Amino acid sequence: MKINLLLYMLFIVVISTSAQEVAKQPPPPDYGWKHGLVAGLTLTQVAFTDWAQGGENALSYTLSADGKSTLDEEVSNWSSTYKFAFGQTRLGGQKMRKTDDIIDLSSVYTYKLGTLINPYASASLKTQFANGYTYPRQDTSVQVSAIFDPAYLTQSAGVGYQPIKEIKTRLGVGLREIITNKFSKYYTDDPKTTDKLEKTTIDGGMESVTEIEWQLDDNILFTSKLELFAPFKTIDEIIVRNNSSVTAKVSKYITTILNVQLINERKITPRTQVKETIALGLSYTLF
Repeated sequence: MKINLLLYMLFIVVISTSAQEVAKQPPPPDYGWKHGLVAGLTLTQVAFTDWAQGGENALSYTLSADGKSTLDEEVSNWSSTYKFAFGQTRLGGQKMRKTDDIIDLSSVYTYKLGTLINPYASASLKTQFANGYTYPRQDTSVQVSAIFDPAYLTQSAGVGYQPIKEIKTRLGVGLREIITNKFSKYYTDDPKTTDKLEKTTIDGGMESVTEIEWQLDDNILFTSKLELFAPFKTIDEIIVRNNSSVTAKVSKYITTILNVQLINERKITPRTQVKETIALGLSYTLF
């Protein structure tokens, strides 16, 4: 009887220890596809009637969509992001003018070595939906771009490094193509060759991309993407693109966004291009 009792107690101890060990083990990896898409709308309208202090009627809107699709497997990760935005504004009696126009697609394939540093291959496309104009004087406009004119294509391969979950960076060798049609003189034409008009340029160089996605608070998210490309032919002229945003959710569907974009590309303009936007609008997570 005592032997049976001791065996029973031993059995209970073994089962309890095994259960504790199982409980300590991390959950199995959640491999497979994951998709996310957030759509947004911002709208501003100002109207005056017999307003003694003066002013002009104004109307502006921006439509946007940000998405990500990731296939995570034991030995690899394939992540694709897509960003679309289009916005216009009208001030007084002027026609509608474009304020936002973005098509930004990128895809990165990473092979996992089980370390913080892993090899990757990537491709990206940047272009726009509609015609773009500059306005040298109030009543004049000059068209400087159109749909897929220009289009920027980049392919690269190298190594990526992710020290923490919120920050990842990669460095590699890449090719960057600029493709134009009617507006080559602004983006691809080489002024040194007067006998022909180059509609396409292809540059080999070093590419670096750093991405940050940091949850500052329960309802505040900071995101930033810094892209650097140094052509081998002009290694000292680094092309810089940065897009940073602080997004604060006021409620389930209302969001405030502060966005700053920087572009430094001497071939296009010797000055650093800066675009800053503060918007309050609707956002909805589709999936």
